[in-house]
Amino acid sequence: MRRLKSKIVSRQEAARQVRAWRRAGERIVFANGCFDIFHAGHVRFLETARRHGDRLVVAVNEDVSVRRLKGPQRPILPAWQRAELVAALESVDLVIRFPELRVTPLLKLLRPEVFVKGGDYKRETVDQVELAVLEARGGKLVFAPLLRRSSSSRLIARIAAEGDARKSGRGERGKS
Repeated sequence: MRRLKSKIVSRQEAARQVRAWRRAGERIVFANGCFDIFHAGHVRFLETARRHGDRLVVAVNEDVSVRRLKGPQRPILPAWQRAELVAALESVDLVIRFPELRVTPLLKLLRPEVFVKGGDYKRETVDQVELAVLEARGGKLVFAPLLRRSSSSRLIARIAAEGDARKSGRGERGKS
């Protein structure tokens, strides 16, 4: 558990570590997300991201920004749990929690060589301010393919529908 928590760092600690890695000639990859109801799609996304460089830094949205992005019922899991789940992956080197809606300040601070977004994005739908900050420093934008039919929102909707069906007597009883 000690190693896991040591991967979850402040912005300042992340910046210090990234500078050290860069001095050692390592290529820095950056990815971000809510990672609510962590699932296989998240694992594949982060594993794919890591393959684009030597070190992977992941920014996890704080609860306040998840609510703004996903609605008042989200997140399901608090930020500290989501950060620990992300940090548990061997492919992830550092995790930063952030309250903003955009990762622009982190892109400016960390200056990654690669910024990985999920395959549900296209260049036109990526935040243009983030893209400008990335590319002004020579960074590259990469899209990671998504695991088909895998999303936290979809899982949450399915669980809610199942609960509604059980309450109304339409669902199978006693099945788990």
